[in-house]
Amino acid sequence: MDDRQFRNAMGKFATGVTVVATEVDGNVYGMTANAFMSVSLQPKLVVISIAEKAQMLEKIKQSGTFSVNILAAEQKELSMIFAGQLKEHRDVEFEHLGKIPVIPGAIAQITCEVSAAHVEGDHTLFIGKVTNIQLEDGEPLIYYSGKYRKLENDD
Repeated sequence: MDDRQFRNAMGKFATGVTVVATEVDGNVYGMTANAFMSVSLQPKLVVISIAEKAQMLEKIKQSGTFSVNILAAEQKELSMIFAGQLKEHRDVEFEHLGKIPVIPGAIAQITCEVSAAHVEGDHTLFIGKVTNIQLEDGEPLIYYSGKYRKLENDD
């Protein structure tokens, strides 16, 4: 199989869309990611997967903390900003949950301390111990087969 076939197959798994954020020396950094999942309830752990070539990799290593912000359906533009899909610069306002930057309006803000890092292939898997959670009502932004989607109610 070639790389494109593998990417297309992985794209058949519908996911939510997140922005992972961290702060180093007073500067906030973020990136769009859909490689996120829960790992454990006791202790509360999540995992994110960051490409070795991503600038975010070193920032998380330096800070030792990160947030996972599960985006609401109306936050598609934020996802595009942090995925580098918009050409013009846009300022993004962050809030803090504890001392970790989060995206206002995200349907879930999950802050974490890095508890482990594992290099696998061309990515590093960061295991995060959850330190705080903030939830909001709303519908999630969905990504499927290379396109943004919204949930549809079957009612």
